[in-house]
Amino acid sequence: MKQKVNPQENFGITREKIGYVSRKDATQADYDRIGFMSGLEVHQQLLTASKLFCRCPAGIYHDHDDYDAELVRHMRPTLSELGEYDGTALMEFKTRKEIIYRVNNENACTYDVDDTPPFPMDPEALEIAIQISQLCKLNIVGEVHVTRKQYLDGSIPTGFQRTAIIGVEGAIPLKNKTIRIIQLSLEEDSCREILDEGHVRMYKTDRLGMPLIETVTYPDMKNPDEVKEACDYIRFLNRSTGKVRTGMGAGRQDVNVSCEGGTRVEIKGVAHTRWIPELTHVEAFRQYALLSIRDLLKKRIDAEKPYKISHKVLDYYSYHFDAIPAIKNASLNGHKIIAVNLPGFSGALSHFTQPGQCFAHEFEGRLKVIACLERPNMTHSEALNQEILAEDWEKMEKLLDCQDQDAQLVFWGPEEDIETALETIEERCQMSLEGVPNETRKSFEDGSTVFERVLPGADRMYPDTDTVPRPLEDDYINSLTKNMPGEIIERYKQLKKWGVPEDTYTYIFSRNLYPLIERLVNNTRLKPVFAGTFVGQKLKFVEGQFSKGEAFDYECIEKLFGYLEENKLHPELAVRMLPVLYQHPKMDFDSVLVNIDFKPVGSNRLLDRIPFLSQKFDQVGRKQEPKHKVNWIMGQLRNQATGNMDLTQLARQVAQEVNGSKETKTA
Repeated sequence: MKQKVNPQENFGITREKIGYVSRKDATQADYDRIGFMSGLEVHQQLLTASKLFCRCPAGIYHDHDDYDAELVRHMRPTLSELGEYDGTALMEFKTRKEIIYRVNNENACTYDVDDTPPFPMDPEALEIAIQISQLCKLNIVGEVHVTRKQYLDGSIPTGFQRTAIIGVEGAIPLKNKTIRIIQLSLEEDSCREILDEGHVRMYKTDRLGMPLIETVTYPDMKNPDEVKEACDYIRFLNRSTGKVRTGMGAGRQDVNVSCEGGTRVEIKGVAHTRWIPELTHVEAFRQYALLSIRDLLKKRIDAEKPYKISHKVLDYYSYHFDAIPAIKNASLNGHKIIAVNLPGFSGALSHFTQPGQCFAHEFEGRLKVIACLERPNMTHSEALNQEILAEDWEKMEKLLDCQDQDAQLVFWGPEEDIETALETIEERCQMSLEGVPNETRKSFEDGSTVFERVLPGADRMYPDTDTVPRPLEDDYINSLTKNMPGEIIERYKQLKKWGVPEDTYTYIFSRNLYPLIERLVNNTRLKPVFAGTFVGQKLKFVEGQFSKGEAFDYECIEKLFGYLEENKLHPELAVRMLPVLYQHPKMDFDSVLVNIDFKPVGSNRLLDRIPFLSQKFDQVGRKQEPKHKVNWIMGQLRNQATGNMDLTQLARQVAQEVNGSKETKTA
């Protein structure tokens, strides 16, 4: 079935015409053209024994079905000190969500469910937050004030998160520029969401209340690669202390993106920094596309007048809906089917916004979140894979009294959600006349995003009357500067000076293994480049092969090289020993050598075998280049030689033998 309209004829805008380029083809000129701008909010759990405002143990997790009680809550917004409601709170209230919490007595208490006032702030968490603030060159506040940040999505049972600013106005150095930091805050972590369907949302409380720091940067990043580099730097800086948690969910980042003429959009909860370049690239161009839609709509619609949609309830049996599974199922469930006319939007619904998505997806996402209509929840008159027949669209156009430049969409849902859905559609149309709405979006690995909620404003912040301010004395702050790790940028420069391959740096810094390499260089006779590549390449490979999620004691690497040095064994032997040691960390080094069938052999004995192997290679009639002969002989000697002799020296001796024998034959 053909599309009811030709979007290109109506709007004349395709992804190419708005200048969209793929991430791999984009240049700095492309980002300058659209005015790319980005900032970060990097969240990191701290490695403390207790939660932040109670004495429950931190870091103890449980499965979805392992719980002792369920609590049910319905959230309501509260007025700020200025007598105003936060937009996000109002949106969440409109969803009429029933929030269910699964509580395990091992890691939650009455404070977590808002039945007990907070305990004093955990001192260990405060110390770590101050130390990391100092590493970020932040100015430490003179007094810690705890405030409440309103969250009505249910992620915190109290409806607010306790948070405190620790440091302000700092900076981190990247390779080619400096990124300014607005502040670092210490706050309690939220629950883990395990279900969100219809009007029900369910959480686990095991993560709730764990100490978390949030590092917020200025929007100083001008391209996606800078955003990732800055995020990695902050993560590596946090991990360099050895006082933060690692693993899935322990570190998360929100990425703020805008383009010129757009507005700040927050991509929430990006799990991996490798997603950041594609996400920020796609979001900046999504905003650029929304601005194009705005400019074209303004030629048709008077933005000064209130924009209104019209709608009609459709009779299921008056249309050919039996062939459309989603609408058929909606009818069987007793849901209403609604046709909506969007004046002036002809060609807009099919307008490109991001790869694989068009402007119609903006409505679909909000209907899911705000009206709680599970996908698929709508179709429209410009859908690429059109399911509704042309004659049915014509019938709806007459029913709605449509004009030539109008567009239509059809959605379905429970009767009690229809009013909210219509308000949501009309509101999004009004927003399109203004440009880019402030919102929070959920991220996916392919770089796409979907609407998650309205972006919170300053009205959601207010003082916490349950917690008294805590002064920070200079002597106390200065006492925390002892034994601070070196700056990441200086460690980066040192690795580069040592000749350690740059592709190992991410692994080294993310595991905080630079101190191990430094000790290997200072306390053993290892060459720096060998120590760095052993940790950054060999250890990484073995970990990828054999890791079962259990923590490995990286400190045993230093003991391993100490053992080899003490027993006058070549450090190359560590490469063969490492896989066994990683799988059996309690095995002593002597047993590891037995396991790999290592036998001490003198270097002279190895060298004496070279002429024999050379003759053997020639006897089988191989007429190949000398380098192939060298490689074959090294392959025969490598296992026996590893640990007994320097392999570089051995290769040199083999080459001399091969080249010498060749010269003799030629003579």
